[in-house]
Formats: sequence, C-alpha cells, structure tokens
Amino acid sequence: MQGFNHDKPGDKFPVEKTIDSVSAEDYDALLLPGGVANPDTLRINKQAVAFVKAFADSGKPIAAICHGPWTLVEAGIVRGKTLTSWPSLKTDIENAGGTWVDEEVHNHHGLITSRKPADIPAFNRKMIEEFAEDPHGNYNAGSKESAGMKR
Repeated sequence: MQGFNHDKPGDKFPVEKTIDSVSAEDYDALLLPGGVANPDTLRINKQAVAFVKAFADSGKPIAAICHGPWTLVEAGIVRGKTLTSWPSLKTDIENAGGTWVDEEVHNHHGLITSRKPADIPAFNRKMIEEFAEDPHGNYNAGSKESAGMKR
C-alpha cells in the first residue's frame, strides 16, 4: 500500500487484509483516517462504506478525525448524532441529519470525532478510553484484542 504525505507519495507498507476479505464482526472498534485524500477515497468505495455501516449497526465504537466523518455521512449513520470534524464538513453533517459542534473531541455514545491534527492528543485519549472501557457494553473490553485489534 502506498502512503501519502498530503498529496505527495510517502512510504509503502505491507497490507495484511483488504476490505473484500474482512467483516466488521472480526473487529471490536474502528478508526477512520483523517486528511482529505483518505476519507475521500473511502467514501466512494462501496465495500468500505458497507464496512463502516456494519460497525455502526453493531454498536461498536468508531473514531474519526478531520475529514474522516465523510465516510460516516456516506454510510448514512450521522442522523440524530452529534459530532465534530474539520469545519468544512459542517454542512455535509447537518445535511445528513447530524448536529455539528466545534469541539476538540466529541463522543456521542461511542462515536468519537475530532477536528484536526492539533486535536490528536485529546482525540487519542478519548478514543483509547472508549475502546478500552466499552461503557456501552458492545464488545469484549479489556481483552488483548480490544482497541481495534483482530479477535
């Protein structure tokens, strides 16, 4: 897989699984990447959108930063939820039936969202807390597989 530094090619990484070979049932939590290119690519991939929707439908925690909520919008899961994101997504979120807030990090019943790279420390703290503690009782918290690791 080719990584990117903004719009410039970055490091290459080996890929263990592709979206067509996994199921949301195999994982306890999901982290959606930020930036512009990654979320824009994910939201037009029908399999990726279905994967995110399956996570939401199962009640498992999802974390998304920056433009990451684009995929949440595409999956049709923001209606009735409050979240934050990069400010330019405000209209997309509101048009999809969600409530947008300008906060460093926001947790709506296991949907953890954040705005920008400067928010990463707060985002990471809240994401790790949510993934590890499972206050909603949706997955096997405390197991060594928690926090998005394969079961």
